[in-house]
Amino acid sequence: VGDLDSHDAPCRALAKAAGMRVLSFDYRLSPEHPWPTPVDDAVQAYNDVPERAAELQIDPARIAVGGDSAGGHLAAMVALRTKAAFQLLIYPATDFTKTYRSADLFADGYLLTKRNMDWYEAQFVPATDDKRAASPLHAANLREAPPAYVVTGGFDPLRDEGEAYAQALEQAGVRTTLRRYPGQVHGFLNMTALESTRTAIAEMAGVLRASV
Repeated sequence: VGDLDSHDAPCRALAKAAGMRVLSFDYRLSPEHPWPTPVDDAVQAYNDVPERAAELQIDPARIAVGGDSAGGHLAAMVALRTKAAFQLLIYPATDFTKTYRSADLFADGYLLTKRNMDWYEAQFVPATDDKRAASPLHAANLREAPPAYVVTGGFDPLRDEGEAYAQALEQAGVRTTLRRYPGQVHGFLNMTALESTRTAIAEMAGVLRASV
């Protein structure tokens, strides 16, 4: 779910706060286009950017990738397959091979439900044999990933797998910062009317300015 319009507000807010260009891309969605098509689309979108560096007036050596939820998953996969300088992963899906404690703790009543998450996963990775390959947490080349800033929400079913990924990156020698927002639910980035969300976006913007 989600598209360019659904994430226009947070992208604009982040661009303004960071003083940077934020490029938002569409990609083909499941179930019509399951794994690995969305990841392939994301990698292609990234690879097109350096080729347009002059047109976009950007430094091709200072490109960060980022996204939230499914977009966080795509950003993590792109970071492992490209020369991205930095990755901003906001409550990302990182492991399709198991259920984490937070998914059970916050299964209902916290915006994203476990039932919905299980359905999304089944559409994205319908073949059990692909679940490990689709999981950034199980990538063999984690040590090659760029520095990361991983954001989680205290009441998000995806909290624990996002934090597990941050730990895995750190253990692989990747400079990683984990930032948990204790009172937040999944999808809080889109709640730009909230002061807490605006504060979080300002913090992310500061990290980006210091990192790329």
